[in-house]
Amino acid sequence: MLTFIFIVMVILLLLGFPMMVPLLSAALLILVFEIGSTNVSLLIGQLMSGVQSWALAAVPLFILAADIMTKGHTANRLLDLVQSFVGHMRGGLPITTAVSCTLFGAVSGSTQATVVAMGGPMRPKLLEKGYSDKFSLALIINASDIALLIPPSIGMIIYGVVAGASIGDLFIAGIVPGLMILVMISIYCYIASRIQGIEPEERVGWLMRWQAFRRALLPLGFPLVVVGGIYGGFFSPTEAAAIAVLYALILEVIILRAVRIRDLWGIALSTGLITAVVFILVAAGNAFTYTISFAGIPDALLQPVIANLADNPTAVLALIAISFFIGCMFVDPIVVILILTPLFAPAVSAAGLDPIHVGVIVTLQAAIGSATPPFGCDIFTAMAVFRRPYFDVIRGTPPFILILLTATVLLIMFPQISLWLPSLGAQ
Repeated sequence: MLTFIFIVMVILLLLGFPMMVPLLSAALLILVFEIGSTNVSLLIGQLMSGVQSWALAAVPLFILAADIMTKGHTANRLLDLVQSFVGHMRGGLPITTAVSCTLFGAVSGSTQATVVAMGGPMRPKLLEKGYSDKFSLALIINASDIALLIPPSIGMIIYGVVAGASIGDLFIAGIVPGLMILVMISIYCYIASRIQGIEPEERVGWLMRWQAFRRALLPLGFPLVVVGGIYGGFFSPTEAAAIAVLYALILEVIILRAVRIRDLWGIALSTGLITAVVFILVAAGNAFTYTISFAGIPDALLQPVIANLADNPTAVLALIAISFFIGCMFVDPIVVILILTPLFAPAVSAAGLDPIHVGVIVTLQAAIGSATPPFGCDIFTAMAVFRRPYFDVIRGTPPFILILLTATVLLIMFPQISLWLPSLGAQ
């Protein structure tokens, strides 16, 4: 019966149905044939409970703040600041791209928003400097993955709700791994630039750097307010999301005047559409997870694994990383987090793993999946934004995927990379 249900889900996906349809269809089939109940109100109740967590209120708020800043001047001001300091280095232009993606990720929390905001101005500059298109596209979509690791990360919010982990601690735990990946990508950019023989930009003077810093000072306040407020215990992640929207409005509408009042309706509509997609997936994922858990499917599948690996936390983490990585290659990362996190919860508990550490590894796999063939969402975002065919977008991705997988191994082997900052806050 389970094989039949899996085949039904695959067929629905191949026919082009949105992900919520296979999830809900599978949940209904399991309810009827495995549990033996026709009480559909059970599923309806799970759909509702899946989106009732107060922590999820942070998702539309962070999306709204990101949409406001994407529409405004924040992206360009951050980019100009970074370029003034590192543009003269060997590989300075791609390093500028990577650092700018990281900074904007700390503003948006979204890989796709970062691809749009940073890819638009940086891709023409990279091509003009002599970098190949495959390198430029791969750099943009993979450097944007860092946005899912550093706060405010929508992926971490979803994981925190599903796993019952502290979202504030997850936010803080993602900072060091995100910066580590930034350094690794920057080293690769330096090496690639030397191999291609591309000369650096001219060094700018300190006056221009100071001017760029002054222009970027207020946009830089966004991550400082969010991270500093959460880390300092001044407000919760959900409250930080509300403050982020207020900050974005004051910055872009009142101070910079890059966004007009009449623009806010379109921005709010865009936020509503994205939020609806996310929440529908969360609701459907919760209903699916409930039915497979009630039917005892996770225990039947994972009990032998838990029994064999419970005394080896490293092996459990490796299995989690592999499972999430493969899942995110084919399915939306949010769906994978919703489905697999509860499945691996017994193994995480039996192995005595820190859920915050597990959350960082899971979120990193979601980030890798966002830019990994065949169905990474950032790939299709880049196709739409840059109007390039699928294979042109993915040709340069293997070195970056290798970098991100190397980072995964480092996080598994050295948990303190992600747990160091949260441990400081606990002291």
